[in-house]
Amino acid sequence: MSVLSLYNLPDGPEESRLCTVSQLTAQIKATLEMEFGDVAVRAEVSNLSRPKSGHLYFGLKDEGASIRAVMWKNDAQRVVFDLTDGLAVKVWGRVTVYAPRGDYQIQVRKIEPVGIGPLELAFRQTVARLSAEGLFDPARKRPLPRSPRRIIVVTSPTGAAVRDFLHVVGRRWKRTEILIAPAKVQGLGAAEEIAAGIELANRVAGADLVIVARGGGSLEDLWAFNEEIVARAIVASRLPVVSAVGHEVDVTIADLAADRRALTPSEAGEICVPDGAEIRGALAHLGERITRAGQVRIERARTKLDALRDRATHALRRRLDERKHRLARLAAGLEALSPLGVLGRGYSLTFRDEGATLVRAANEVQTGELIQTRLASGRIVSRVEGVLP
Repeated sequence: MSVLSLYNLPDGPEESRLCTVSQLTAQIKATLEMEFGDVAVRAEVSNLSRPKSGHLYFGLKDEGASIRAVMWKNDAQRVVFDLTDGLAVKVWGRVTVYAPRGDYQIQVRKIEPVGIGPLELAFRQTVARLSAEGLFDPARKRPLPRSPRRIIVVTSPTGAAVRDFLHVVGRRWKRTEILIAPAKVQGLGAAEEIAAGIELANRVAGADLVIVARGGGSLEDLWAFNEEIVARAIVASRLPVVSAVGHEVDVTIADLAADRRALTPSEAGEICVPDGAEIRGALAHLGERITRAGQVRIERARTKLDALRDRATHALRRRLDERKHRLARLAAGLEALSPLGVLGRGYSLTFRDEGATLVRAANEVQTGELIQTRLASGRIVSRVEGVLP
């Protein structure tokens, strides 16, 4: 179908066959959009532009040709991965003509990377970007409290994840208080609610630990935990964060950003609180060891005390014997010096004044005075008959 035939121009002079640029462009637009309609194209992205309007403008090219493309804001917001120059993509849309410039373009409704799913590509891109910022650096990971007093769980209050977690914690350790910060864990707005739940947990008085939890699911189901806003909220948390998302094979960006990853919500319960039965057993074993060690130390102390007592007894006896010997020597010395000792050898002592004053010379007494003579055994009272010089 030719453009001129669409106009159905009558025969006549050439002047009468003229049309305006707008008319011609309108006919071209109508023809292209009617002939092609919806298209699907495999190409490479080039000359990507992201104006503040939120629309995406880029080129689609291969080895031999290129075509302009546009993706309006509403459709662009649904693209989970980062569109970059050189990326091989598959696009679905419709051919349109932009009349002011006379350009034809593809108005893209949907775009996917070639050879990899869009979510997988978005995951890899986000991991690479956040890793370059150091958000996953092991050096910034914090240890978990050994016996947390209060744990905040950011999750759906009706999901299986929270039930599994509460069951394990209740069985292992009943001293920890568990609070739930309700949040959507799937669908539109879930990432924002999870991030808000983490921020809320950090404002709870007495909280020691934050758990981010969800049961298993597909990559699409778990996607909220791969959002950048959640990763940054985890890193910004003043409290340690444990990520317990999905099953063992599921790895999310929240797992990489968290201080500790639990393979499942149930394992999070085992990681976060001690096992009361194990602690009781350990305490009982420790008590037995302390008792045995105490008994050994008491026995050793008793043996040592007995030895010290024997040594002290021997030392005391030796010192007493030494003191007795010394006292005997002193007594002997005193006995030798005592005037009473002389009496034993036949000497006597004479006193006057009823035995108060020792008489040393004859002129110290007078005739007729009573005197006492002390012998080794007994006393003699006599009266002086005369004094000889």
